[in-house]
Amino acid sequence: MSYIYGSFAEVYDKLTKDIDYNKWADYIELLFATHGVSPKLVADLGCGTGTFCKIMMQRGYEMIGIDSSTEMLCQARQKIKGDILLINQDMCEFELYGTVDAFVSLLDSVNYLTDKRKIKKMLRLVRNYLNPGGLFIFDINTKYKFENIFANNTFYYVNDDICYIWQNTYDRKKHICEFDLTFFERSGELYKRFDEVHYERAYEINELAEICRNENLELQAVYHELTLKRPRTNSERVFFVVRKK
Repeated sequence: MSYIYGSFAEVYDKLTKDIDYNKWADYIELLFATHGVSPKLVADLGCGTGTFCKIMMQRGYEMIGIDSSTEMLCQARQKIKGDILLINQDMCEFELYGTVDAFVSLLDSVNYLTDKRKIKKMLRLVRNYLNPGGLFIFDINTKYKFENIFANNTFYYVNDDICYIWQNTYDRKKHICEFDLTFFERSGELYKRFDEVHYERAYEINELAEICRNENLELQAVYHELTLKRPRTNSERVFFVVRKK
């Protein structure tokens, strides 16, 4: 994942204004309460520009942000003025100084792990650094979303300061989606262009559930996006809650 989110880091927050991070934080706290935990120290795998970490810090949590992109972490450091540990490490190869009460990995970071072996490596590290009874909460874009929303479609966004063209190519056999992104950011009277290519993998819910169990993590629940309801056949995002036995 180290090659992505380079120039994109500078415009990431502008392009994700539609994400209600406070609502996501409310939901994570609801999952903590629903599953009977009261974590103090929480690690965010794939923390990006740190918006979620900042909100959780303001709510009284001690946060650790882990991300493989130095550019994203630079944005996070400028944004978060409080005492936070930001670690520039891959989410499949991270090291901590001690254990934490909970892990989260949000906004389909897990989909970026396109090899099952990396999923397993990440889960082993989570289990190793998670306190007994602690939770790991993560979300994924569903196979339904890749096949019916992303597919081979093209999306675009335009305003006076920034625009992008987002072209998808989805391989149904390999379950890999290539996102070909072209950005134009205003710089004075001109626009600066930059391009990035991202890859995500579509995972079946049962597939990830089995991997979690095989890595000795107890699957507590899988929920439809930002609810406590069971996933639907047309769910576009689902949340997993797993516990260290």
